[in-house]
Amino acid sequence: MKKFVVKTLANAVALGVAVWLIRGITLTGTSTGHKALTLVLVALVFGVVNWLVKPIVKLLSFPLFILTLGLFTLVVNALMLLLTSYLADKLNLSFHVTGFLPALIGGLVVSIVAWAMHIVLPDEDGR
Repeated sequence: MKKFVVKTLANAVALGVAVWLIRGITLTGTSTGHKALTLVLVALVFGVVNWLVKPIVKLLSFPLFILTLGLFTLVVNALMLLLTSYLADKLNLSFHVTGFLPALIGGLVVSIVAWAMHIVLPDEDGR
């Protein structure tokens, strides 16, 4: 359970940094508490997307991973962020990614910040 909470908080912080840094990723809300709750809910959606959809996409695009020496991971991360934005819209969450380029840069930012947060807040296994 602690691992789930740590990953969700790390994703929420990473998404918050992406909203803060990238012009094409927006989060609207009336108060800071509302924005924080929205970030946590979007982080949950992002976690589910990464858990369910990302492995299938990675499997289907395996030849592209080999061909690009792993750089295709950036495209997959961008697609997962765009899918999260789409699902957040359907769930009436005020998180939106305007296009592929902001999603590509946002995917990179989210990956770096989430990695750093996992270093700072290790899960119960210490990894």
